[in-house]
Amino acid sequence: MADDATERAVSAHYSGRALLKRVISALLAAGIDPAEVTVEQLAPLDNFHSFGVAGTLELARETQIEATDRVLDAGGGIGGPARLLAHRIGCAVTVLDLSPDFCALGETMTAWTQLTEKVTFVCGSVLQAPFPDASFDVVWTQHAAMSIANKPRFYAEVHRVLRPGGRFALFDVVAGPNASVLFPVPWADGPETSFLLPPSEIRALVTSAGFRERTWAEGAGVAQRFSQPLVPAGAPDKLDPNLIDNVWMGALGPERLRNVQRNLQAGSITLALGVFERV
Repeated sequence: MADDATERAVSAHYSGRALLKRVISALLAAGIDPAEVTVEQLAPLDNFHSFGVAGTLELARETQIEATDRVLDAGGGIGGPARLLAHRIGCAVTVLDLSPDFCALGETMTAWTQLTEKVTFVCGSVLQAPFPDASFDVVWTQHAAMSIANKPRFYAEVHRVLRPGGRFALFDVVAGPNASVLFPVPWADGPETSFLLPPSEIRALVTSAGFRERTWAEGAGVAQRFSQPLVPAGAPDKLDPNLIDNVWMGALGPERLRNVQRNLQAGSITLALGVFERV
């Protein structure tokens, strides 16, 4: 569980939204029976980050994840990327997240897709990961670090739970050259729970925690990787994007998304994608 006031505030931001009801409503509106839903059908809904499914698949390609890898998704929310990795690659994934609501919903959606033997959920803090040293081959995080204040501690924990030679994959929203962020945004209603650092500081913190950089892209360099967006095979059913936004952000959804675009255009935020090796 959350171990300080900041983490409790972050957890509260992602909780209490009747999420299961909203997910079921979105699926039924698309003509999909939740009890028979596939990973491909869920993918547009539960890969809720920049570039969606394509972002997950690009990070997986860069990380070179294999079926035998033990993967930790740090701050993995409801486990959409974890299910996609388990389904497409066959690896076992543990999702660690602060929000009890996200973990509970993730377990339900994983049961729907019959992946409970591959994807498991642990409710806890990435700053005090409840795992022994060298437990994982890959630690993976997408759009979670902007909610983590103590990034040096986070990267130190990533290093601890990775085996020597293991990979750390990140795909994050980071600070742009203009530090003034317009709120609310999907991850925070105000600056008290938004913790963005410039890409150069992120790279320095990760390498100083004991990692060697394997690949890195930021800003326009990230977008160039998606000139030919990847999509999951066998996903004929389309979920209404408006329904997807409503599931995760409710009434403030349109404003949050507009602010993301405004912040990107103003240079207040940007994107970074990197893979590092534990030394």
